[in-house]
Amino acid sequence: MKTTSLFLCGDVMTGRGVDQIPGRPADPTLHESYVKDARQYVRLAEEKHGPIARPADDAYIWGVALETLRETGPAARIVNLETAVTASDRFWRGKGIHYRMSPENLGCLTSARLDCCTLANNHVLDWGYDGLRETLRCLHQAGMKTAGAGLTRAEAWAPAVLPAPGGNRFVVLGVATPTSGVPPAWAADDDRPGVAFLPDLSGKAVAEIAETIAAVGRDDSDVVIVSIHWGGNWGYEIPAQQRAFAHRLIEDAGVDVVHGHSSHHAKGIEVYRDRLILYGCGDLITDYEGISGKESFRGDLAVMYVPRVEPATGRLSALQIHPLRIRRMRLGRPPDEDVAWLWNVLNREGRRLGTSVRLTEDGLLELQWSREREEG
Repeated sequence: MKTTSLFLCGDVMTGRGVDQIPGRPADPTLHESYVKDARQYVRLAEEKHGPIARPADDAYIWGVALETLRETGPAARIVNLETAVTASDRFWRGKGIHYRMSPENLGCLTSARLDCCTLANNHVLDWGYDGLRETLRCLHQAGMKTAGAGLTRAEAWAPAVLPAPGGNRFVVLGVATPTSGVPPAWAADDDRPGVAFLPDLSGKAVAEIAETIAAVGRDDSDVVIVSIHWGGNWGYEIPAQQRAFAHRLIEDAGVDVVHGHSSHHAKGIEVYRDRLILYGCGDLITDYEGISGKESFRGDLAVMYVPRVEPATGRLSALQIHPLRIRRMRLGRPPDEDVAWLWNVLNREGRRLGTSVRLTEDGLLELQWSREREEG
């Protein structure tokens, strides 16, 4: 049966310190308790791993990830963009962290030829409604589609529709929950910009998602992806409520891929009814490199996920997992011992979910699971 592939990852945070590396950064002024200048995050990374030549070109932060994207050739490239793209100085008061990248550094995103940025997360409104408006305008003008945020509730909930080979489509719906730190005040309304906000993981929420997917005139060959920002930043536990919700999305809403993010490290992977569930993808691009305190989770190890899906059925055919390592705010290939560490973690966490990973000869990881038999 024919398959199509896509690229998924967790948080892409190109603001704050990352934004200071290219030559056209935003104002570095921060409103945090301890760090008042975004350039301090660059200095912390340099203290840990050595100097970063500046200004860097737009593609610098992606490093070897661009080569991986060329080699794998996914039909769609989808990321959770966890920063505002704005020159606005009107930060959201009462919030401790504010991520912002300069619109003039947008080449940092276009250099990876991203197709869709999901925006339902706890940082897209860090610089207020004006910042969200500018974020949407910049991304759309650069040819990227968005999901999960908009100028009205209807826009925030509208799925992004991406073309796929053979006349098929990827339908991407972005949603966020309060467990990931999204304030309820950020929920988009009929006359207020904001995010597609899920106050809970109830049956009502599943029904709303199902109705939203149906409203785009879904075809049987569409691959439906729900990208959801949920849960805390650290820890491997997957709450029973999250797991039940993911299962119901597949059973009742016809979702083919559950794309979960918010965790700063990769979490266990499940395949339910031959549909992929990524509970926590981990960070891909951040400025956390020099921050200490959670080293045991190895947040410096990033992951690219390249699933192959059968459009006719929505079933997962294969999942390649590409390990990377962040050094000097750039993605590079990790040493063998780091790949082995990630292999052990994914096997340990996947065991309770019915999955394991195999280490390939070329240093990649491939997901293994018990495949269901075709009905009939």
